[in-house]
Amino acid sequence: MQRRPSVAAREARLPSPGSACLPPRGFLRPRRAGAMRLGPRPAALGLLLPLLLYAAVAGASKAEELHYPQGEHRADYDREALLGVQEDVDEYVKLGHEEQQRRLQSIIKKIDSDSDGFLTENELSQWIQMSFKHYAMQEAKQQFVEYDKNSDGAVTWDEYNIQMYDRVIDFDENTALDDTEEGSFRQLHLKDKKRFEKANQDSGPGLSLEEFIAFEHPEEVDYMTEFVIQEALEEHDKNGDGFVSLEEFLGDYRRDPTANEDPEWILVEKDRFVNDYDKDNDGRLDPQELLSWVVPNNQGIAQEEALHLIDEMDLNSDKKLSEEEILENQDLFLTSEATDYGRQLHDDYFYHDEL
Repeated sequence: MQRRPSVAAREARLPSPGSACLPPRGFLRPRRAGAMRLGPRPAALGLLLPLLLYAAVAGASKAEELHYPQGEHRADYDREALLGVQEDVDEYVKLGHEEQQRRLQSIIKKIDSDSDGFLTENELSQWIQMSFKHYAMQEAKQQFVEYDKNSDGAVTWDEYNIQMYDRVIDFDENTALDDTEEGSFRQLHLKDKKRFEKANQDSGPGLSLEEFIAFEHPEEVDYMTEFVIQEALEEHDKNGDGFVSLEEFLGDYRRDPTANEDPEWILVEKDRFVNDYDKDNDGRLDPQELLSWVVPNNQGIAQEEALHLIDEMDLNSDKKLSEEEILENQDLFLTSEATDYGRQLHDDYFYHDEL
């Protein structure tokens, strides 16, 4: 389990309509910021992106193997992966057991919002969601400094381009392009620009920190919701009926006539459409259902982790956790989303008395 990257990050993926072996846009969403720099011209994507996609798929497979060797969950993998660099892991290890426990007890009290001495599924879920948002905002603040090249407190569209692509890119929306990959890149670039302009509430020369957060994480900002829905409909609603059908959801996929069945990723996507997004079971996604697909929040991930913790640590089967049960399973709790894999013990935002 991990926090979802920003929308800008999730859109850096290879469009592969019609491919029988590769998923379409939206299925695989590797991180974007700082991960890819373009060369002299956007058409270079045609050479780079298939390799990037293969590396992402292969990397995901390898990560899964390391995380669950022989199908068994390896808790220290979570800690190593999410604490980050080796120095952070060393800091975690050096933190004495008593100090770990003291900080953990402080966190437990904060999770226990009604102060009844127990952590319920809802309290754990709410805390994990708050943790996700906190670190997303911290990450956005760090990115803001990197993007604000002249340190004037605003990120302009040119500065965004320079950070992302090492140069300013300017596409004419109406110019016909012969290169398919360049056309795909232009589409993504223009979508970024429209979202950038929408986030710029005061129409200033650049985005303030708050506006930059709205650009990177529109799921956290109410005024971006309608724009995100409309953007998704423009891309996926091919017949213009205001909904997204399963066929539209799957993009340009067509089954290979030589194959006996759909590839696994199609089966996964169909299952997500039916069980995760189409809440009213009418075979199509309305604007609100569409929102849960294109800009999903972390509620489901947080709830799943909360249920997992209770299932693993609830010694008396009362469907909630006492401080004693958590301390009895301290290592498990410190390698979970509830403490961001132990990171909260090093962030005084979480373990100090005031939050």
